[in-house]
Amino acid sequence: MSDLYSFTLAELEAFLQPQTASVIEARQYAGAIWRSLYRDHATNLDQVETLPSQLKLHLKAALRIFPPRQVATELSADRSTRKDLLELADGARIETVLLRYRDRYTVCASTQVGCACGCRFCSTGQMGFQRQLTAGEIIAQIEHFQRALATQGNNVSNVVFMGMGEPLLNIEPTLRAVHTLLDPRGPAFAPSRVTLSTVGIVPGIKKLAELHRRWPIKLAVSLHAATDVLRDRLMPINATYPLSSLFEAIREYTHQTQRHVFLEWVMIEGVNDTVEQAEALAAWIRQTPAHVNLIQLNPAGDFAGRPSSPEAVEAFAAELDRFGIAHTMRQRRGAGINAGCGQLRAAQMPAHDSHG
Repeated sequence: MSDLYSFTLAELEAFLQPQTASVIEARQYAGAIWRSLYRDHATNLDQVETLPSQLKLHLKAALRIFPPRQVATELSADRSTRKDLLELADGARIETVLLRYRDRYTVCASTQVGCACGCRFCSTGQMGFQRQLTAGEIIAQIEHFQRALATQGNNVSNVVFMGMGEPLLNIEPTLRAVHTLLDPRGPAFAPSRVTLSTVGIVPGIKKLAELHRRWPIKLAVSLHAATDVLRDRLMPINATYPLSSLFEAIREYTHQTQRHVFLEWVMIEGVNDTVEQAEALAAWIRQTPAHVNLIQLNPAGDFAGRPSSPEAVEAFAAELDRFGIAHTMRQRRGAGINAGCGQLRAAQMPAHDSHG
């Protein structure tokens, strides 16, 4: 049985055509299903009222909507951050986060169950990789929160692929999900409201540059260190894609797209919050259209690092200012609710589970 969330609208029209009298009728019924899915946030085909009964019976035997089961949830004290642990059809579990910023709601979606990149400061990285998510399982996370917000008269306004997993190591399903999210007849997200974050998968960054006209979403790169020696320690992926090749890809991306990139920098006390690291970072990006997001560490699992002191953050930011590097200190969200990637899943796993 196929997952309806994994279809594009064109694929759904093609699927319906043999069951209908004409191309026009197939397009009409596909549009009705699409609106029910992404405007009314339906969870089963019985909610699509305009489908003929015989067609509906056929589709129910071949297609299914797979809304994930909510296993656990945590809510921050100020109610600005909600993290849900979701169980998929095969029992695999992923995390999805809803962030409220004044009048907008952002979903932080996962693209893999676990992660193979092994970043030292990330709970997901300490779990290892279990499997890829399908495009439908990615879309289902956004729809999970769309349904929750619809009861309050609100909608998801932004999507960031910054949850569990590395999007560019699951690039085809991730881009299929992006295709649906940007569809003006469906979820209709503006490209500027969708951000993909990568640890620095160079071939994936180059592919995004090639596809930018089709999918002009934002790109963020999790950098966290400006020398290969330190980045090797924090992010094993640096051995495959060292800083020289990573910044070559970033410059190629900014040249082809005429867009800047966001560089994510988790501030870790005494590790990467030094003036020397700030100077090295400035040297890499002085001629590159980039904006640095400074983020306080959410302590994770066995990682012994601590968040940087306010004084260290101030000194680091001052050094970026000295070189004219644009930067923002991002709000720290969810430190009290296991909101670092993988932390809620790990907390809910039995002791014998090898992935958490």
